[in-house]
Amino acid sequence: MAETTYFPRHIILAAATIFGVLLSLAVHILIQRFNLNLGDLWRQDTGTLIPATAAVAWWVLAAASFVAGYFTASLMGSSVEGKISVRMRQLLIFVGVLMLAAAGQAASAPSAVPTLAGVVAGVVALCLGAVMAFCGAHFSLRRT
Repeated sequence: MAETTYFPRHIILAAATIFGVLLSLAVHILIQRFNLNLGDLWRQDTGTLIPATAAVAWWVLAAASFVAGYFTASLMGSSVEGKISVRMRQLLIFVGVLMLAAAGQAASAPSAVPTLAGVVAGVVALCLGAVMAFCGAHFSLRRT
C-alpha cells in the first residue's frame, strides 16, 4: 500500500497567505472602480459619520482574503492526494488569470484617490489580506 504524501503545514500556510495577499490586493484594486474605498475612513471632509462604502470595502476585502486562504489550504491538501480533477485545475487557472487581468486593467486607469491615501489604503489592504488569509488557512488545516 502506497503511503499518502502531504505538504508540510508551514508550506501550506505560507502559500495560502501569499495567495490571499495577492487576491486582496487585486480585490482592493477592483472595488475602487465601484467607489468602495478603504481610504474613505481617513477623509476629513465627510463630517462625523463614517461612510458605509468604507465599511463595505473592509468586509469585502476581509471576506475575499479569508475565503482565498481557506480554499487554497484545502486545495493544496487535496492536490497532493490527487483528488483534484484536470477540469477543476483548469477552471482555477482560468479564474486566477481572469482576476489578475481585470486587476491589471483596473490599475492602469488613473485613480481618483489622492496618492497618500491610496498608499495607506494599499498597505492596509495588504496587512488585512495577510491576516485574514492566514486565519482562513489555519481554520482549514484545523478542520482536516
